Amino acid sequence: MEVKEQCFSSDEESPVSPTGQYFNSSALSVSVLAVFESEVPIDDSPTVETLENVFLPINPRFSSIMVKDKNGVTRWRKVTVNLEEHINIPSFPPKLEHYDKYVNDYISKIAYDQLSQSKPLWEIHIIKYPTKTAQGTLVFKLHHSLGDGFSLMGALFSCVRRADDPTKPLTFPSHKAKKSQKEAFWSVTIRGMSMGLNTFRDFGWSLWKSTLGKDDLSPMRSGEIGVEFRPINICCNEFGLDDIKRIKDKLGGTINDVISGVIFYGLHLYMLGCGHDPNTSKVTALVLLNTRNVTSYQTLEELTKPKAKSSWGNNFGFLHATVPTCENAKEADPLYFITAARKIIKSKRNSLSVFLTGRFLEMMRKIRGPEVTAKYIHATLKNTSMTISNLIGPLEQMIIAGHPVKSFHFMVVGVPQSLTITVVSYMGKLKVVMGAQQGFINSELLTSCMTISFERILEATKLNKT
Repeated sequence: MEVKEQCFSSDEESPVSPTGQYFNSSALSVSVLAVFESEVPIDDSPTVETLENVFLPINPRFSSIMVKDKNGVTRWRKVTVNLEEHINIPSFPPKLEHYDKYVNDYISKIAYDQLSQSKPLWEIHIIKYPTKTAQGTLVFKLHHSLGDGFSLMGALFSCVRRADDPTKPLTFPSHKAKKSQKEAFWSVTIRGMSMGLNTFRDFGWSLWKSTLGKDDLSPMRSGEIGVEFRPINICCNEFGLDDIKRIKDKLGGTINDVISGVIFYGLHLYMLGCGHDPNTSKVTALVLLNTRNVTSYQTLEELTKPKAKSSWGNNFGFLHATVPTCENAKEADPLYFITAARKIIKSKRNSLSVFLTGRFLEMMRKIRGPEVTAKYIHATLKNTSMTISNLIGPLEQMIIAGHPVKSFHFMVVGVPQSLTITVVSYMGKLKVVMGAQQGFINSELLTSCMTISFERILEATKLNKT
């Protein structure tokens, strides 16, 4: 059913950002699933009131649809929201002890179902059935054109409270920026030359990968046309942040280096488990980066200020990273993948390729239009094997409308790839979530390989004498 539009003046209609147009085009339709697992059975009675009084006021886009004005400019137009049309409560067969398969199949279905363009681009699914890990599951589906993961998760976090003390704000891990130190002239010169070379190499490689440089077919890349419309299985691994910090402290680098190494080694083991030699395939990951100049989430008021340090919207870039291989694949040193990941990440940080790519896409949009640019981004995704993105979750337990959240994760869906990986931290745990093409990727084997990867790296770290 189409929503009924309210009468708003034209100056209340804001233009859709270029990235918003790319993600909601004939070539791409990308959404984010945010999954919250409840410790207690879900009571859906406060849903409408919570959405109306807490969620909708966060941003006008949650009450708007995309339209083109008389000049052909795509804008957000505010509409009257019928909340009942956005709330979904599925029914499953009664009297089962656990509903894991039904819940997984349901989430898989909503992952590839398209959001209606005739109403605001979000919906909520309240699954009131227990699984082995939760008493109920709450799923938000939000179109990526509404904002990036930082904006959308920040919006959802503004709807929740701390379970231990609702009057206090949630806190998030943040890293302290290193204090700038004076460097010698030659040191600055060499670093500048290195950045220039890295930028030239990374930007050139990005252009090539987006046009001609397809990854090889492998156990992680089917190469099928329309893979973004195929069902996916969402599987998770959970690791202790304390263990990850022990690895980091022993080997050096950052938490990102460690978890990237765990993922790379897990993928290596998965290919071996599928009877595939990792050295025979070119496997590239497209890493999504937050380009905001902030180290932690901002409050809703900070995000919506006219001169906010980090405003609402899509503020991210992407870079290509080759999944490392080694000569003796079956006897690979687990710690090699941590070292390789650290080297890759350090090199990418010392490069301006992400920002050049953003300028290139903007130039393409101005010259050839948003639809052509969206097709270019689609090709960039399709030519690589997977996407990896991460978000920081709160340190304390969350509570949503009286429901303590035991665990949560997110997944990017609608991407033309067989595998999508997301990473999120919450309450001292770090969860690696994989959206795997159903019928092509063996989700159980992949999950097992990630577990083995982490265990072997942790054990090798304890034995490492350096």
